[in-house]
Amino acid sequence: MKKQVKLYNVLFPVWLLWLFPQILVIVLPGNLLIDCLVLFCVLCALKHTRKGAVVKALWWKLWLLGFAADLMGTVWMVAGWFGMAVLDAKNLWAIPYINLLRPWLHPLTFLWTLTGIAIAGVCIYFFDKRAMKKCGLLTDREKHTIALTMAIVTAPWLFFLPIY
Repeated sequence: MKKQVKLYNVLFPVWLLWLFPQILVIVLPGNLLIDCLVLFCVLCALKHTRKGAVVKALWWKLWLLGFAADLMGTVWMVAGWFGMAVLDAKNLWAIPYINLLRPWLHPLTFLWTLTGIAIAGVCIYFFDKRAMKKCGLLTDREKHTIALTMAIVTAPWLFFLPIY
């Protein structure tokens, strides 16, 4: 009996946004709020005197670049999903319990997901450092601290949530 390839789980998030675009009304402002809150908290921890000016100068850059970095991690995850579908279709995959939509089921899926999160986190760090390059309100040490904190705290940790 030939094994069927099911790709509907790969397309689920796209269809979810297509069917329920109102989710973006929650996701976009929520992400903005988290990014601004993390930036403000880091500035407070650094005892920066012009917190409001820094947040006003950087909020939109860090927010948009955070989405771009998350997209890099998502590309890694989607590449894994399609790779699994191809291997599964050719019956080459020896471990039947690997499913990237449920990252806690197998060590390889956990590591693949962790790698996707790490890719996004590294991208967040470098994108944010570049976005703050011309910000004269911050020292190099403060830029490094902000970029590193944003990378760790705002990385797409929700990749670890099982989709089903």
